[in-house]
Amino acid sequence: MRIFGVILAGGSGRRMGGADKALLPLGGQPLLAHVQARLEPQVERLAVSANGDPARLAFSGLPVLPDAQPQGPLSGILAALDWAEGADAVVSVSVDTPFLPGDLVPQLWLAGDGGLAVAQSAGRLHPTCALWPRALRAPLRAYLAAGHAKVMGFCTGAAVATFPADGLDPFLNLNTPEDLALAEVALAEAALR
Repeated sequence: MRIFGVILAGGSGRRMGGADKALLPLGGQPLLAHVQARLEPQVERLAVSANGDPARLAFSGLPVLPDAQPQGPLSGILAALDWAEGADAVVSVSVDTPFLPGDLVPQLWLAGDGGLAVAQSAGRLHPTCALWPRALRAPLRAYLAAGHAKVMGFCTGAAVATFPADGLDPFLNLNTPEDLALAEVALAEAALR
């Protein structure tokens, strides 16, 4: 099996005051660097899905995939599926989830037996953290062309990989300045262990 990865970094960061989340500092490094460090060892190749000037993300050394037609996270996932020539599947994660599990990719693969699988923790689904078989390119393209953009709408019936959320949720989304402050504390506490 060949699994590639994509970090979804195309959000507008409205609840962060319009900040580019990929560049927000956490523990002295951009959020993108934290997520890259978590996902890159688990996949064969990695890219970042982002619109705008790709030069701002050059520090990552990753290919930057723009959306053909921006319609939210699914557009980034489709761009990644198109990019992932030769892969069996692509695992997507959000740029604002710096505490991803180290076994995310194998757990998603096992849960769905190579089919569409979505991460879950603390009883909540995380549809942007999912495994997408390349065979979904045509159905996803048709879904977006029909004007649909809801990730959960497309993921209905997907397999679910459940991850423990003892203490800090591994899929904690940093959506607000308060979330970022909580992540700083969690990072500092982890460094002391």
